[in-house]
Amino acid sequence: MTINLNQPINPNLSKLTDYLVQVHKNGWYTNFGPLHQQLTKRLEIYLGVENLLLVSNGTLALQVAYKTLGVTSALTTPFTFVATVSSLIWQGVEVSYGDIDKYSYNLCPKKAEKELVLNPSMDAIVATHVYGNPCDIEAFEKISKQQKVKVIYDAAHTFGVKVDGKSVLNFGDASILSFHATKVFHTAEGGAIIFKHKSDFERAKRLINFGISSDGEITEAGINAKLNEYQCAVGLTILDDIEGIVEHRAQLFNAYRDSLQGFVEMPLWHEKANCNGAYMPIILNSVDIKNNLVLDLEKNNIQSRSYFSPPLERVFREAKHKELINSTAIAGRVLCLPLHAYMTNSDINLVVDVVKKSIG
Repeated sequence: MTINLNQPINPNLSKLTDYLVQVHKNGWYTNFGPLHQQLTKRLEIYLGVENLLLVSNGTLALQVAYKTLGVTSALTTPFTFVATVSSLIWQGVEVSYGDIDKYSYNLCPKKAEKELVLNPSMDAIVATHVYGNPCDIEAFEKISKQQKVKVIYDAAHTFGVKVDGKSVLNFGDASILSFHATKVFHTAEGGAIIFKHKSDFERAKRLINFGISSDGEITEAGINAKLNEYQCAVGLTILDDIEGIVEHRAQLFNAYRDSLQGFVEMPLWHEKANCNGAYMPIILNSVDIKNNLVLDLEKNNIQSRSYFSPPLERVFREAKHKELINSTAIAGRVLCLPLHAYMTNSDINLVVDVVKKSIG
């Protein structure tokens, strides 16, 4: 039997069918239908946010956020999923990398500020809450005000994460979520943008519907990035059970960390934040040790993956950057262990045993 790296939540078919029957009765399949409206409201309540806009995937969420906020030149992290940076390049945004903090693995605010001072033409910071571990949001808030730049968070990993009791999605000018099937919460494919300002939300809502306003006037060139009613049905079904899902994943995450403390390096978690069990990253002492561990896990039918390797400065070389010592070092030694809602504590124990035996 294989222990999968990830396993999407299977929507309860009985509940899902009830929602799909509603779609068929309404005859409204897309274009901000009743289920779209219902999911929006329920997510805003559950997450503790306002100005939440559902979109068809997380990558388009990033692109729409950049377009809405007028981003032309951005500083971002090289240690993130490819979409964070590829979406900037796709939009024609000039990209520069800043190094990450060697403890949290998030974009380092001090290094980011230095880059902004040296490059005053940059108008945005795009930072990722890596593995669901919040960035130093207070520091970035100060930088945003002092340097007069927008802050956009790739919050794809942070569904349900709070800092000091407040949703991490409330920080920055915009935060984006991914509702891809492998995420903590999903709509099969999908995503959302949470805007600080209502005016940005209203513009983005027009942009994802071809630039058409509520009265039918075309205000500017837009695209089609709407979430359809079938996808909303999946989301509503899973949202009914999300509290138990997040609680279970967080418990598994903590079980891993308790068992592996002192054996491997792990991210230093934001001291005021909870965790949602989105990923289980570890850092090995060398690339060789990591590669040997991968082989030992495979022999025991345990999947793993090096999120995020290679670092993106090696992928998109057109982006400007200086030395990225921390990003390069961590990307070579990082490994994510299996973590999903269908795992048990017995599964965790099996994985931990292999890890400990492999690294000695």
